[in-house]
Amino acid sequence: MGRSSPLMKIVRPCWKPNAGERTVDGSSRNAGGGRADGLLWYKDLGRHAAGEFSMAVVQANSLLEDGSQLESGPMGSCGAGSSPHGTFIGVYDGHGGPETARYIADNLFRNLKDIVSEEQEMSVDCIRRAFSTTEDGFISFVRKQWSISPQLASVGSCCLVGIICAGILYVANLGDSRAVLGRLDGEERGIAAVQMTAEHNASNESVRNELRSLHPHDSQIVVLKHKVWRVKGIIQISRSIGDAYLKDAEFNREPLLAKFRLPQPFGTSILSADPSIVTRRLCPQDQFIIFASDGLWEHLSNQEAVEIVHVYPRAGIARRLIKAALKEAAKKREMRYSDLKKIDRGIRRHFHDDISVIVVFLDPGLIGKYSSSDAPVVSLKGGVFPSHADATLSSGF
Repeated sequence: MGRSSPLMKIVRPCWKPNAGERTVDGSSRNAGGGRADGLLWYKDLGRHAAGEFSMAVVQANSLLEDGSQLESGPMGSCGAGSSPHGTFIGVYDGHGGPETARYIADNLFRNLKDIVSEEQEMSVDCIRRAFSTTEDGFISFVRKQWSISPQLASVGSCCLVGIICAGILYVANLGDSRAVLGRLDGEERGIAAVQMTAEHNASNESVRNELRSLHPHDSQIVVLKHKVWRVKGIIQISRSIGDAYLKDAEFNREPLLAKFRLPQPFGTSILSADPSIVTRRLCPQDQFIIFASDGLWEHLSNQEAVEIVHVYPRAGIARRLIKAALKEAAKKREMRYSDLKKIDRGIRRHFHDDISVIVVFLDPGLIGKYSSSDAPVVSLKGGVFPSHADATLSSGF
């Protein structure tokens, strides 16, 4: 697909230069290292330990349930000498509320650093332990809050994490967010999309089969409801952090709302918090990685997304991907993009989900090369976080 493709015709008119990065009222606003423009929060371009990055979030829900995070700096001992630096990328697609995504953003990276320091290396096991520690911490938090906030038992989040350390890419995933690698295709002189994540959504037959094998005596473990496959007829994803009501029977009771309570008791956790993890030694053909919540992939294919990133300038590329997705969302509803922009949060959810995007560019000369003295140190959060609360209040962008 080239510049003249139908998708590119959609993308081109929706993109505008920074224009001073103004908000809808014409004023300039800085939000925790990023910018806010109505329902859009973004960081157009920044540096991380292995190159550059672009980051953006757009709100659709009444409360923004997506979270995103980029950390660049000391990663502990990663098997490549003294105090190597790396990059941590997180996309947290919350559901039922923003609390789980907030908790993950506040705790997962910290848990990982503690474990890596203890083990003196980065590894798949360290990542798995960090997920488990974060899950245990949130479930404990739900238990402590049960008497005053029982609804926290029904709040959860997908969790997509990428780590670049010592020339190796680690990708861990719970739920249906997605990481897609853009890799140069030598034969075609183009860019190829390589999906790095397995998705845990009951719409996939393999996920339904896995659930049935894990719960052989439960004929209702997956149910087709309103033409959508759902776990226990309630939720589409089979793995998450949170969703305590589907993990421990102690929460399957009043005062939890009846719509979340199961009629039959259960002994084995229905949902899992064990992530799928893949590793890849990066090579010069690996150009960039797109990390995004499901809201983006509902409207753009892997190949469409990587070609947009490949063709257009790096600055603002995360915003460009979001606006391309919103153009597609408007087109599906046979409405103009300009009219979609006028729809406020809450009602906007009928047209598209919250969308978080982080594009991480890879510089072969920097991967695994930084020492503690010259690597950029970055800590940036977008989305549901308190420092950005005021960035989500106005409508349109």
